[in-house]
Amino acid sequence: MVKQILGRSDLDAWDWAKSHACVPTALLFEDFIRIYFAPRNAAGQSIPVFVDVDRDCFSIIKYGHPIMELGETGTFDDGGIMPCSVVRANGRIYLYYVGWNPSVSVPYRNAIGLCVSDDDGVTFRRLYRGPVVDRSLEEPFFTASPHVFLDDRVWKMWYASCTGFAETDTGLSPLYHIKFATSDDGVYWERNNISCIAPSNDFECTARPCVIKENGAYQMWYCYRGSFDYRDGDDSYQIGFAESACGIEWERKDHDIKFNIGSTSHDNNMACYPSVIDINGSKVMFYNGNGFGKNGILCCVSD
Repeated sequence: MVKQILGRSDLDAWDWAKSHACVPTALLFEDFIRIYFAPRNAAGQSIPVFVDVDRDCFSIIKYGHPIMELGETGTFDDGGIMPCSVVRANGRIYLYYVGWNPSVSVPYRNAIGLCVSDDDGVTFRRLYRGPVVDRSLEEPFFTASPHVFLDDRVWKMWYASCTGFAETDTGLSPLYHIKFATSDDGVYWERNNISCIAPSNDFECTARPCVIKENGAYQMWYCYRGSFDYRDGDDSYQIGFAESACGIEWERKDHDIKFNIGSTSHDNNMACYPSVIDINGSKVMFYNGNGFGKNGILCCVSD
């Protein structure tokens, strides 16, 4: 069953928050679940906050404060910040996020940043003013939506890499798909241009992976869309599923997702940006529905 756990009226908890609750990112605690996400201010800039929800009924028990400010003018995250992945390691919580800037020749540019918390995820500070994963020789456009975890002492990242832009009736639309990187320290990443969830056609995009390792194998939830009518239209984001024995080569199994999403007026046109956690053997997905999260955050327990 799909439940809306945060609606548009909940954004009134922050007087600057005007719309959306983009990219829910869940972190499990002993007594609650903390969900980081990014509302938009009056200028359309995304600023990350959090709510704490009950582990059983998923109702909000605490409204948190903004965890980061926009980057200083001219840096990669001065136009907006969206939290994407949280990792407990070395007595800290690492938060990987997307920072973006409005652009001139194309609508925007993204890169992946890193901040850390030394107070159990209440406040965060940037480790660096610049991104940890940006465009490169082999990835010349932008990077976005990372999922990171520490796996047998190796930091692993699945992320979206832009491969170009499609010309549409409404302007340029970015094309991207999910790639893979590794690191020894979570900061400096080795990227060998490895594609994990390649597009099924020239205009499909895959993004916002969420990976769980279970019984030695990997499971990934992600979202995919077309390029021509994806704002609540026929090409809108839907949530897919894939499995892998190694975390690099994946088999898409989009029809084996085991979540009954797309069944309400909140997600009947779009379902995107999944964040999946395991609670006592049950998988719970937090995600956005229609309008890229315009109406809040939804959750669903696996069948």
